[in-house]
Amino acid sequence: MAVSLSNAFVTLFDAEVKQAYQASAVLVPAVRQRRGVEGSTVKFPKVGKGAATLRVAQTDVTPLNVGFNSVTCTLQDWNAAEYSDIFSQAKVNFDERSELVKVVASAMGRRQDQLILDALAASGTSLTVSNDIGASDSNMNIAKLREAKRLMDKNNVPPDNRHIIIHANGLSNLLSESTVTSSDFNTVKALVQGELNTYMGFQFHVLGDRAEGGLAIDGSLDRVCFAFHRDSIGYAEGIGMRTEINYIAEKTSWLVNEVFSAGAVTIDAEGIVSITCRES
Repeated sequence: MAVSLSNAFVTLFDAEVKQAYQASAVLVPAVRQRRGVEGSTVKFPKVGKGAATLRVAQTDVTPLNVGFNSVTCTLQDWNAAEYSDIFSQAKVNFDERSELVKVVASAMGRRQDQLILDALAASGTSLTVSNDIGASDSNMNIAKLREAKRLMDKNNVPPDNRHIIIHANGLSNLLSESTVTSSDFNTVKALVQGELNTYMGFQFHVLGDRAEGGLAIDGSLDRVCFAFHRDSIGYAEGIGMRTEINYIAEKTSWLVNEVFSAGAVTIDAEGIVSITCRES
């Protein structure tokens, strides 16, 4: 005899996962987005630069000849699945359901972030900040932030919508500098709570260690962090997060599966700065 699960429960579970997933999506709001993509690829347009020319009377105007091209983002299919025997017909223990919601949503949120981190790592940007800025073989510090800002300013990157992704170890080192924690220079949030929201025009996103890879660290304990403008990275989504719940008789359990199809790509490497931090 087939075991059924209330449609109301499936709808409720799906809604709870989406809410938790959106709350844990750290990086997607910081990049350019395309939703509802049809097919397996999407193109993000990239517009070149132009310079005005001096008008000479009775002569033809000189066109800017701005270059228009695009970058292609390939979507990948992902799922986060788990067997659970906590369900019984239309009844379910609330606490158990909540726990499974958190596990599934967090897995999807981290994967979404990793797509963006991988795109940043693959950007091949020429704007780099070495681990010797501020001090020899140093972790994240004020000098590195200042250099990242200088490189962006030099490249005429718009001052709004600038973001930076750092590791928790880098934040710890950064908070050791009085310029960051002093109320004379920064917000009370950094001073009292040990957190950073914005500094030097960057909105901060702090990540810890992640099974998906996170901010990679090499054998020399060098970890590459990224400063970037929102329009320099594109995120595309073909299938938004969707819940599937099926009873597997052989497992005498329900298989809860979250699926989505998405990808990320570098649109303009001139808006990305890689920052190398040496952790001890």
